[in-house]
Amino acid sequence: MDLSTSTALVTGANRGLGRALAAELLNRGATVYAGARDPDQVDLPGAKPIALDITDPASVAAAAKATGDVTILINNAGSSTGADLLTADLDNVRLEMDTHYFGTLSVVRGFAPQIAANGGGSILNILSVLSWFSFPQSGAYCAAKSAEWSLTNALRVQLADQGIRVSGLHVGYMDTDMVRAVDAAKSDPADIARIAADGITAGAYEILADDSSRQAQAALAGGVSALYPQLP
Repeated sequence: MDLSTSTALVTGANRGLGRALAAELLNRGATVYAGARDPDQVDLPGAKPIALDITDPASVAAAAKATGDVTILINNAGSSTGADLLTADLDNVRLEMDTHYFGTLSVVRGFAPQIAANGGGSILNILSVLSWFSFPQSGAYCAAKSAEWSLTNALRVQLADQGIRVSGLHVGYMDTDMVRAVDAAKSDPADIARIAADGITAGAYEILADDSSRQAQAALAGGVSALYPQLP
């Protein structure tokens, strides 16, 4: 895919990985809509701010109507409530699913017809190493990311004959506000954005952005005992 002739929409583009993704695409010559709930928070020169709350179908529909030339969609917007599945407020559990699963699906449904009408293109869903491995203390987020991974697989097959290549990027901790309190090695979002852009250009279906994602994918073949060796 030639990014220099593409028009991209990046959700959650006002900060973190979303901003880095928008910046990388601009650097490669793409036209970029930077989606954010508050477009006034978008401070990236060259980007076109657009109001977009992925959990609000009316907002998604308005964004789709306001564009028309999108050929690349990057579903990056997310939430992280830190909710566990047994004791957390169910509203927080639902928020994770409403954002990562239903929100992503809503944006795809809103923009896939536009991408197809423009001759096809790419959709990239920003997933996680936690699509494949669950931490009990953040079980709601992990479950939502697993659901988004399954959604990605289904849409990949369903949209292929419309000329739309659906990809998933798996990544561990990044140096963003979302995991500011986590004491662990973190990737630079700018590095992950370059890996993502390379993957889109190459037409990769699955983009493993770091060692933790590669290790988690490999562990899937070993079953439960490989993923959770602490179990009796």
